[in-house]
Amino acid sequence: MDSSSEASSMAQGLRIVRLVADREKWGRRLLGVSQLASELDMEQSRVSRLTQELCELGLLERVERGPFRTGPRFFSLAAALNAGWVRESRTELEALVASFGLRARVSVREGFRVILLRASSNDAVPGSFVKPGMVTPVWCTGSGRALLWDEQQPAVQTLLQDVNFIGVGGPGAAHSPQEVAELMERDRARGFIVAEEEFEHGVYELAVPVRTAEGSILAALSVLGSRAEIASGIDDIVKALTAAAERLGSCEGRIRGAAGRKDRAG
Repeated sequence: MDSSSEASSMAQGLRIVRLVADREKWGRRLLGVSQLASELDMEQSRVSRLTQELCELGLLERVERGPFRTGPRFFSLAAALNAGWVRESRTELEALVASFGLRARVSVREGFRVILLRASSNDAVPGSFVKPGMVTPVWCTGSGRALLWDEQQPAVQTLLQDVNFIGVGGPGAAHSPQEVAELMERDRARGFIVAEEEFEHGVYELAVPVRTAEGSILAALSVLGSRAEIASGIDDIVKALTAAAERLGSCEGRIRGAAGRKDRAG
C-alpha cells in the first residue's frame, strides 16, 4: 500500500472513530456497519474492513454483531496524549493510597457514561476489568454523581430519560431520575458524594468534582473501600480528597495558561 492509500485509510478510520465517539458522547443510538457507511457516505465493504482493524487495535469494540462503541485503547490514548493534569493525577492517587489504603480513581463523563482515566496502583489485580477506558453508569457511582454535581433536576431528567435502570448497580442504586436527583440534593448539603453500595455490593465510594479555574467540572476524584474503611476516617478522607481535587484543578489551569503563553510567543 502506497503512502497516499495509507493516509486515506487513516483519515477514513479517524472519521469512523470520531462519529462513534460523538454518538456515545451525546447519548445517541449507536451504529453498525451499514449505518456507519450511510452516515459517512462510504462503501460498506470499506467500513467493514476499517472497523475490523479499529477493533483489533482496541480503538473500537463490538459485542457479537451489535453496534460499535469506543474501545479501551481509545481512552488510554486520550489520557496519554494529555500531558497535563491527567499525568499529574498519578501522584495524587498514590498519595491517597499511602494515606488511607483506599483505591482511588480519576474519571470523566461522556453523556450518561463514566469513563475511567486513571486508577491507583492498588485498584486492580491481573485480569481485572478496572483499567483506563472502563465504563460505568453515571447514575449509580460516586464518581458519576460527582460529575453531575452542577446539573439540576430537569437536566438530570433529560439525561437519564431513556436509561434502563433495571438490573443495574448494587442495593443502594437509584432506580429513576427522580431518585438520582434526590441523592444529589442530599450530598450537595454534605459537600461531597457518598455512594453506599450503589454500584457494587460492599463497596462504598466518596467522590468530589475536580474544577477548572473557571469553575466548570473537569473530572471526578474518588476513593473506594469497605464501609469500615470509609466510615472510620471519613472527615480526614474528604479533607484530603478535596485538597487533591483542588490541586488537580489548579494544575490544569497552570498548564493551559503556560500553553497559551507559548502559543502567543510563537
